[in-house]
Amino acid sequence: MTHRPLSRRAALCQLGGLAAAPALAQPADELLDYAPRARPPEGYPAAYATTVRAAEDEGRLSIHSTTDERVAAPLVADFRRLYPRIAVAYEDLGSTELYHRFIAENQLGREAADVLWSSAMDHMVALATAGHALAYASPEQAHLPAWAQWQDRLWATTYEPVVFAHHKPSLPEGEVPRSHAALARWLAGAQGGAVSYDIQKSGVGYFLAAQDAAASEATFWATAQALGAGRARLLLNTDAMVRQIADGRARLGLNLLGAYTVAQARERPALGVVFPEDYTLVTSRVLLINSRAAHPNAARLWLDYLLSRRGQTVMATAARLYALREDATGETTGAALRQLLGSRARPVALGPGLAAPLANAAYRDFILRWRAALGYWKG
Repeated sequence: MTHRPLSRRAALCQLGGLAAAPALAQPADELLDYAPRARPPEGYPAAYATTVRAAEDEGRLSIHSTTDERVAAPLVADFRRLYPRIAVAYEDLGSTELYHRFIAENQLGREAADVLWSSAMDHMVALATAGHALAYASPEQAHLPAWAQWQDRLWATTYEPVVFAHHKPSLPEGEVPRSHAALARWLAGAQGGAVSYDIQKSGVGYFLAAQDAAASEATFWATAQALGAGRARLLLNTDAMVRQIADGRARLGLNLLGAYTVAQARERPALGVVFPEDYTLVTSRVLLINSRAAHPNAARLWLDYLLSRRGQTVMATAARLYALREDATGETTGAALRQLLGSRARPVALGPGLAAPLANAAYRDFILRWRAALGYWKG
């Protein structure tokens, strides 16, 4: 997500405009709101009408997300076309801020967001295993791969590659590393010009580093040492890395989220994208419904919308996020990505093991070793 000052930037989508005066026969509660009542999606159980009605009576949905507000805007707008009686307050936050803010709000007994939607999969698993996720069996579950949900409490919504990116004018195609081992060798021989995450400050960065270390510990720590030797710039998010690479301030970046990077490469000719050939991590933006949500039924509707074929198609077209469902259509679909990557795709499955690197001792030891490997880092 785009890094901005920590101001509150909730985007409250107000209810639809006034319609003609309702007929006298209309139910009394509907006289209070001129937006039409919504109907359950086609093919849903008849009982879902009760959930829709309850959500409309709640009238509001609050979402905290690592997905940029501008990227999520088409999804929010389409959701409100379906459910015009539900106002949506959407706030985009950094992954670390989202996680710690939610914990703090719960500890202080304050109302937290109804929905958390984050690329830091480990953070979401940690919250779910601590009892912060509401169990809900989505009607869309049958259309998802088995790894994409955990105990009806965590839901993967996207299928996103983790990529390298490079500045084409200063790093010709023949010199671009195309595997993690080749990346470590390139970094060791390069005289600077690399960007990566500051994993102590970026939750997504730490999560991806832990996944790479699990895939090949030797290669990961060789990469960390090479980043230090080359005095790599450490940033907070993919968007910041993309900007520096695209304008030539950096030659190479690693572990960028593919959805943002591929979208920017279409608009910035100097930006090249590499899907690593040894393995390409595939992560997801994971959603949980707050177990103490003030608007739990509206949260259920949002989850079901994101997982629906309609929502997934909006993801792959207007939002240009990689859709998870096989039947979604658009520019960025998981089906097309699976065909492109073949056996090198390494999806990160949801499960309690993802939270293990966040345990106090494991986290401390990993960060200390990372700082020592980089050597120069003094933050």
